[in-house]
Amino acid sequence: MTSVRRLAAWTLGLVVLAALVVLGVSKIDLGQVGSELGHVRAGWLAVGFALMCVTYLARAESWFTALSAALGPGSLSRPFVTRVLLIGMFGSTVAPGRLGEAVRAWLIARRAGGARQTLAIVLGTLISQAFLNLLALLILAAVALGGGAIPGANTVAIAAIASIPAAILAALMLGPKLAASFTSVERGPLGRLLAWLALRLGEVASGMSVFRRLRTTAHSVGSQLFGWTMQTGLCYAVLLAFGLQHRAGIATAAAVLFAVNVTAVLPLTPSNVGVFQAACIGVLAPLGIRASTGLAYGLVLQAIEILCATALGLPSLLVEGVSFADLRRASTLREAASSEEAA
Repeated sequence: MTSVRRLAAWTLGLVVLAALVVLGVSKIDLGQVGSELGHVRAGWLAVGFALMCVTYLARAESWFTALSAALGPGSLSRPFVTRVLLIGMFGSTVAPGRLGEAVRAWLIARRAGGARQTLAIVLGTLISQAFLNLLALLILAAVALGGGAIPGANTVAIAAIASIPAAILAALMLGPKLAASFTSVERGPLGRLLAWLALRLGEVASGMSVFRRLRTTAHSVGSQLFGWTMQTGLCYAVLLAFGLQHRAGIATAAAVLFAVNVTAVLPLTPSNVGVFQAACIGVLAPLGIRASTGLAYGLVLQAIEILCATALGLPSLLVEGVSFADLRRASTLREAASSEEAA
């Protein structure tokens, strides 16, 4: 079944890429794309690269705070957590799917003891980071809407979506107690199922201990949002590199970052190549920016992200002694876990 799902995902990815190639050949002047790339201001690209590096370091600080709250202070060093995050970012860059997240969980759990309970707690910290990412996306949407960078957007729908992160967090934090309360009155198979559910939810909720204290919450949230701010700065720096600042501002940069992340929810290719550029074109086109310019912009923006992930991730792989075989092993473990859950 896993192989069938993988084949379906790859097939769908190839169809999307083929459609984008057809679009590029028929609608985009490739010669103009080359001309746009030839006139990019290198200084702003260097600024963008530096901002992306800071983004990764800020996200590592946020995750380190979450791990320290869940596993105990001193359980893991800050440099080690930073290297693991960079390895994960590199893994997601070179492989389709969420390989990087699986690698991050595996490496942390291996260092912390490797027990199944420890792995569940580490996964809980990743969920806490995903929650903060949802919060950041909502802020980006608000900035883009406020600046008019998302024409015709439904503000009521955005407001409704804003309640989703809070609902998810409440369910994860209160779920163990609710399941345990029902366990006390239920017997038989249902009671055992509820007991198992309470145990699993309790382990995951332990990974979200960062939200139980104001100081750790503020540190983790602040670091994560600072990282997203720096990445928005990257998107704006690339706009400056193309000389588009007179037609596109910070709100447009926020809209671009929002769009490329939303379209990456179900990644089909390594780094979501192709879909990433289509998202950039879709955001810039309503501003009167040509598709060829939008494509060139998307290529450069993604190139900076990939270059940064590679420049920081490869040395981290070497320092931690992680091989590509280890990356494949983490992927195999993730697929095995998915198969167990499906069963």
